Amino acid sequence: MPDPAPPRILALANQKGGVGKTTTAVNLAAALAARQKVLLVDLDPQGNASTGLGVPRAERGAGSYALLIDGRPLAEVIRPTAIPNLLLVPADPDLAGAELELADIARRESRLKAALEAGAAALQGVDWVLLDCPPSLGLLTLNALVAAEAVLVPLQTEFYALEGVSQIVQTLERVRASFNPALRLEGIVLTMYDRRNNLSEAVETDVRNFFQERVYETVIPRNVRVSEAPSHGVPVTHYDPRSPGAEAYVRLAAELLRRQRARQRQEVRA
Repeated sequence: MPDPAPPRILALANQKGGVGKTTTAVNLAAALAARQKVLLVDLDPQGNASTGLGVPRAERGAGSYALLIDGRPLAEVIRPTAIPNLLLVPADPDLAGAELELADIARRESRLKAALEAGAAALQGVDWVLLDCPPSLGLLTLNALVAAEAVLVPLQTEFYALEGVSQIVQTLERVRASFNPALRLEGIVLTMYDRRNNLSEAVETDVRNFFQERVYETVIPRNVRVSEAPSHGVPVTHYDPRSPGAEAYVRLAAELLRRQRARQRQEVRA
């Protein structure tokens, strides 16, 4: 039997806070888990992805800090969630100090990449590894970009959107040049979209004109159910599966898989 394919590693990154990055990480992971096996790694010291999957701060134990700083094996920090096929490496409380501690460690930018490679046995059967990055371009985000094969950028439809996304694109270019030449922009996902607001439509037009096919067709609307779900410790796809927000994330997962299959066909033909 051939060796199973390694998981796809996808970072969700945007240095601007409040754009729906963690919300997208949690709900995209849950939507993908309906079809495939997913591991979500919470690299944000705020730990909102862990909370959104029902793991309160006091109950997290060893997580991404132990993985990156202490060198704990991946198998020891993976934990199941209430969502079938969805695993989690939580953000343990010490992660807030990781940026400073990483600065003094050799090969500080590739700690996560090395940990995932060393934990290949623990990843058997996992189809996707999603990396939820902090809202900054520090060493935690750099570790995610070095470990990932692609980056998905959630982008709020607001005035400063293009300015913010241009910064993350420049960062990707620098990471490609110095650490990870295979890193690519998976795409841009428009979030918090309000069809009653002319600004949302104007920003969407500008982003699609500039980035063209790299902007996903699926748009995530503003939806109160999406905001309520984290307080119940479940993704919106399970909190209210029929809500517009949940349905949008299901479509986003389907589009991600569709784009992946199309890319694989192109690689085979090449």
